[in-house]
Amino acid sequence: MRHLMSPLDFSVKELEKLLKLANDIEKNPEKYAHACEGKKLATCFYEPSTRTRLSFEAAMLNLGGKVLGFSDAASSSASKGESVSDTIRVISCYADICAMRHPKEGAPLVASQKSRIPVINAGDGGHQHPTQTLTDLLTIYSLKGRLDHLTIGLCGDLKFGRTVHSLIHALIRYPGIRFVLISPEELRIPSNLHDEVLVRNNIPFKEMVKLEDALPELDILYMTRVQRERFFNEEDYIRMKDFYILNKEKMELAPKDMLVLHPLPRVNEISVEVDDDPRAIYFKQAQYGVYVRMALILTLLEVEV
Repeated sequence: MRHLMSPLDFSVKELEKLLKLANDIEKNPEKYAHACEGKKLATCFYEPSTRTRLSFEAAMLNLGGKVLGFSDAASSSASKGESVSDTIRVISCYADICAMRHPKEGAPLVASQKSRIPVINAGDGGHQHPTQTLTDLLTIYSLKGRLDHLTIGLCGDLKFGRTVHSLIHALIRYPGIRFVLISPEELRIPSNLHDEVLVRNNIPFKEMVKLEDALPELDILYMTRVQRERFFNEEDYIRMKDFYILNKEKMELAPKDMLVLHPLPRVNEISVEVDDDPRAIYFKQAQYGVYVRMALILTLLEVEV
């Protein structure tokens, strides 16, 4: 039995197999329509989510399986004080696989150690968000045709953004990857990621404050929102939230084949006028999230089609 806690749980070779499976699912959905008949996915979401929870549910339903679960901690026995360990032991009696989101870092890992079914980390605090990373990788792989030799701009909240942290960990395994880290001083990537991941592995990167200065050299721009829920006081959040706004004028500075990704939800860091630009592919990215989660469910349940 296998779990997914981090995007690094898959080797580069296994990842390539997963992405190819997701591509085949996109092209031939009818081939997989009954692959998980009789199987059940439990969605245990201790904090709010739209895309991640619904895309997991859509993925299992598309595979012919069923879904059960809860969408916030208040509607689970966590509100009565039940531990994650006890919850997953109970869930293991009802479902074949579990997707868990939790505000505490490491909670899905604790669950995986007590579980009798595969557990997928659907986001744990500011730590990891591996299935979003798989979605990002599939999006780049499908639209750029490769995951190597790319200059990737990461913009916004690089301090608390778990999607950014996971993506950096995943991409440094590919040759020719270069990062441009665009953020205000207060929201730079954490020192452990800076020192122990980028510097230690000799990954080329530079840190910048102005988005306009970075745009001309990018293959990928990965925008993130400043997350209110990660801030300890409202004043800091209000001061930071409008630091970057991508608009039509700024897009004119970018290469014609640059792709704009965003894990969503967006607040106002991407103007709606950018939505019509063919380089803006964040809603397509959300669709890729369903395909990659379908591929992941099949892989962890060891279902061959």
